[in-house]
Amino acid sequence: MRSPQKSSAARLVRLLPIVPLAFAVAFCAGRTAPRTTAEDPTRVQLDQLWVQPSDLESRDLFHGSGGPKLAPDPLVPYELVAVDDSGYSPGYDVRDPKGTQWSVKLGIEAQPELVASRVLWAIGYHQPPTYVLTKWELVAKEGGTKVAKEGGTKEVARFRRESADEKAVSDWSWYENPFVTTQPFRGLVVANLVLNNWDWKTSNNKVYHITGRDGAPRRLYIVRDLGASLGKTTFPPFLKWIPMRGMGQGSRNDLKGFEEQGFIKGVEGRSVKFHYRGIHERLVKMITVEDVAWTCRLMARMSDQQWHDAFRAAGYSEEYQRRYIAKVKSKIKEGLALSP
Repeated sequence: MRSPQKSSAARLVRLLPIVPLAFAVAFCAGRTAPRTTAEDPTRVQLDQLWVQPSDLESRDLFHGSGGPKLAPDPLVPYELVAVDDSGYSPGYDVRDPKGTQWSVKLGIEAQPELVASRVLWAIGYHQPPTYVLTKWELVAKEGGTKVAKEGGTKEVARFRRESADEKAVSDWSWYENPFVTTQPFRGLVVANLVLNNWDWKTSNNKVYHITGRDGAPRRLYIVRDLGASLGKTTFPPFLKWIPMRGMGQGSRNDLKGFEEQGFIKGVEGRSVKFHYRGIHERLVKMITVEDVAWTCRLMARMSDQQWHDAFRAAGYSEEYQRRYIAKVKSKIKEGLALSP
C-alpha cells in the first residue's frame, strides 16, 4: 500500500487539471437557491426518496437494509478487481468467492459512512446494502507486481454491495431535484446536520434503477458516500471566494470535534439558525422549526439498542458508542424542544 502522504499527493496531482472547472461549477451551485424540477410539485413520487418507516422500532440497525443474508463474509478471501483511488479515501472493487461484487472503502470515512447510512435507512430513506468488516483478506491475482502488492490482510473497511438488479445510473443534485418542496427532503437536510455530514457533492447522490421481484423497474434517489460525517464543520476563509464542494469544510470521524460543535444556534420566527459552517447556507436556510421537529421525532423513535447496533456494526468501541450516542441524543432533544 502507498503511504498516506504519497496517496494524498497523488490525489492532488490528479485534481489539478479539473480545479478550474470544479471552481466554476461549485461557485454557481453554492450560490443558487434550491428549486424543484417537478412539473407539478403536488404530484411528486415521494416514495422514490422516502417511505414512511412504520416498522422503525423493529429495524435491524446492525445489518441494515441488506439484512444478515447479504452481509460479506469476513472469513473468505476477496479478489481484487480494480483499485479505486478516485475519491478522498482509497478503496477497491472486489469479488467474493460467490461472485458478488463489492465496492470497498478504506480509511477514516468507512466507519461514519456506515453509521450515517444506518440512521438514514432507519428513518425511511433508501440505502444500498452496506457493511463494515474490521479484518479481511484481499487477494490480488493478476496485474503485475504493483497490483500484487495491494494484497494481504486489511483492517476496517466499508463494503457496499454491487448488483445488476440495483444499479446507480446517474447523479442528482441537492439544489435541483423533484423533492425540494417536500417535508422528507428538508428532513434529509436536517438528518445530515444532526450527523454533521458536510460533503454534499452532487456526485455523492445517486439515482438507482431497481428491478423488483415482479420484474418491474423502480427509480430511487439515494444519498451515498456519507463518510464526511461524525466530525465538525469548518469554513476556511478561502471558501468564501472559492466555494468548492468537498474542499476542507470539516473533519471526518472526529469524536472530539463532533462533541464540541453545537446544533441549534437560535430561532427567528419559524426559521432555525444552526451551528453550521460550510458552503451550503442556501440549503440550510430553507429549514424551519417544523422540519427540525419532524426529523427529530423520527430519530427519537430509535431505541438505545438500535443506536448501539448502528455504531457497533461500524466497529466503534463501547466508549465511542456511548459518547457519540449521547451527543446525537442531545441534538435530538434540542430539535424536539422546538415542537409545538
